[in-house]
Order: sequence, then C-alpha cells, then structure tokens
Amino acid sequence: MTTLLSNMPIFGGVSDKLLQYLLDHCPRKKLSKGEYFFHENEAAKTMYVLQYGQVRVEKHWQDQVIVMGTLEKGDCFGEMALIDLYPRSASVVALEESEALEIEPALLATIYEQDQQAFTLIYMNMAREISRRLRKADQLYFESSMTYKTGDHVTRVQLV
Repeated sequence: MTTLLSNMPIFGGVSDKLLQYLLDHCPRKKLSKGEYFFHENEAAKTMYVLQYGQVRVEKHWQDQVIVMGTLEKGDCFGEMALIDLYPRSASVVALEESEALEIEPALLATIYEQDQQAFTLIYMNMAREISRRLRKADQLYFESSMTYKTGDHVTRVQLV
C-alpha cells in the first residue's frame, strides 16, 4: 500500500517509513455506490486518498448537477481542507464501492512534530497539486470564454 501513496504526486519524495505511519494512523472511509464522501458547502475537515473505486466530483448550479471530473485509485480529493478554512467547494460521490484514507490536520500536526522536512514536503506537494489543478481550470475557463454559440454550431474566436 505504501507504493500507492509513493506514486501519488502529493506524497512524492516521502519516505516509506512515513508513508507506513500514515497508513497505520489514517482511518478508512468505505462507501457504496451513490454514497457521498462529502457535500458541497459542508465544513471541510479532511482530505482523502482513494485506495480503490471510482468517484465523481460534482457541483450544483441552478438545480442541476455539473460533473467536474472523475477520480480513481491513487487520486486525492479534499486537499484544500488542509490549506484553507472554507467549506467544501464541490461534492464527491462514489460511482462504485470505494474506499479512501482520511487524512486529518491532527495527523499532519503529529508529522510536523516528528519530521518537519517531511511535513514541508507534503505541503509543497499539495501546493503543486492545487496549482496544477488551478492551471487546468484556468485553461478550461480561457477556452470556454473564447468560444461562443451561434445557432446550432460553436465558433471559436481566433485572435491575431
């Protein structure tokens, strides 16, 4: 299982010993298809690392569910909960039986006390992951803002 964590960008460069510590001290959350890990606008307390299964990230807008993406084994979600104090920005629902490790701030505080270098590395990796996702969102926003609909077809604006 430490291999799963070590292959995740958020835990890149972290020692196997510390990864095993995480595995030994993180509760697991197991859900059936259709159950939610959390809902948009709930208080954010933990991040999750998907051990198996598949989940969908979704937002609600004008009584509609908008699918933001799908995550699979090894992906993490809810990491912003460990960075800011804002409510959840989206909901995450299991598309099939799924299980994830729950990583709480208290556990990371313990890591800080034991190994500040590893703690810093984890947070740097989290920042990189959030930055990567922000860049992707920026690109999608840019592309959608350069597209407008006319009749039944889509025309892209091309600037010279």
